[in-house]
Amino acid sequence: MKEINIKSEPIELYKVLKMASMLSSGGEAKFAIADGEVSVNGKVETKKRKKIVVGDKVSFDGETVVVKLSE
Repeated sequence: MKEINIKSEPIELYKVLKMASMLSSGGEAKFAIADGEVSVNGKVETKKRKKIVVGDKVSFDGETVVVKLSE
């Protein structure tokens, strides 16, 4: 499982997808979320601006990243 480091929490879901290079743009991420293709902690999430915090696991297209706080 890949990790992504953020500077502060919370961070919006679509930004996590973009930062983790799971999708190439924020626009693509928003469409994937709206289409129900993204899950957070094992549950499908359709809110583009869902607040993601440290420890959350974001999954898309068979890939999962866990959010960590950078030091």
